[in-house]
Amino acid sequence: MTDYGEEQRNELEALESIYPDSFTVLSENPPSFTITVTSEAGENDETVQTTLKFTYSEKYPDEAPLYEIFAQLNLEDNDVADILKLLALQAEENLGMVMIFTLVTAVQEKLNEIVDQIKTRREEEKKQKEREAEEAEKQLFHGTPVTIENFLNWKAKFDAELLEIKKKRMKEEEQAGKNKLSGRQLFETDHNLDTSDIQFLEDAGNNVEVDESLFQEMDDLELEDDEDDPDYNPADRESDLTD
Repeated sequence: MTDYGEEQRNELEALESIYPDSFTVLSENPPSFTITVTSEAGENDETVQTTLKFTYSEKYPDEAPLYEIFAQLNLEDNDVADILKLLALQAEENLGMVMIFTLVTAVQEKLNEIVDQIKTRREEEKKQKEREAEEAEKQLFHGTPVTIENFLNWKAKFDAELLEIKKKRMKEEEQAGKNKLSGRQLFETDHNLDTSDIQFLEDAGNNVEVDESLFQEMDDLELEDDEDDPDYNPADRESDLTD
């Protein structure tokens, strides 16, 4: 007849010596304890960790112990689910033998795998970002390949923008034409133009003086009339005008 209590006590003593820094007894009846398992250091000294809680059933090891994730660090929900599945599989395979050390060792290996997966995932993310950056740089220098479809779309947009510019320019020119006055209109509306030239000369210091004596002496000039000329012929004058 198997002495389950004896086997359980012997295993507890062995576990306490194997895991002196992470083994903690929670209760003696039923025997319950925790073991903290930490992965090897990954990239940037990052680790994942879980604290497993075990409780012996009455007929352990012929029956599987009760187990659960008591605490965890840096684990995703899917990682926790994978660890619980692993514990169930290992417990089933090791029925009839003390198995806590085997279960803890399996979890330890799983945590190391998770750290490697994190490293691989980060490397893939880094490569993906580098590929995206390279692709963006290529697009910057090479532009978008021209196809008939995107050329026609661009052409339609360009023509519409050009038409708007022409309409705006015509409207501005039309408005400017309405507001522009002719020379005659400017002269009629601004009477300052009547004296603008004289004012300009006065401002420049040029005073206009008229010598009236020049006109008085014109009476002394002997001006001949064409009719007094004995050779004068009115027909010749009309002929000159006709030419």
